[in-house]
Amino acid sequence: MSKKCQLTGKTVMYGNNVSHANNKTRRRFLPNLQKKRIWIAEENRFVTLRISTRAMRTLDKLGYTAMMKELSKA
Repeated sequence: MSKKCQLTGKTVMYGNNVSHANNKTRRRFLPNLQKKRIWIAEENRFVTLRISTRAMRTLDKLGYTAMMKELSKA
C-alpha cells in the first residue's frame, strides 16, 4: 500500500538525519495515515479511506462533499 493520503495527496517527504558531528544520512518523513470509515449521505453508503490525521480534522469540520469541492477547485 502506498504511503499517500487518498483525499489530500499528502505523501512521504525526504530529508537528513544530522548527527552532532554534522554527518548527514538520508531519512524519510512518513505521513500519519489512518484507516477511516466515512458515511456519505448523498450516496447512502460507507467508504473506507486511508487518510492523514490532518485530513480527518478537515473532514470533521467541513464534511465529505464540501471537502471534495474545495479540493477539486485547487
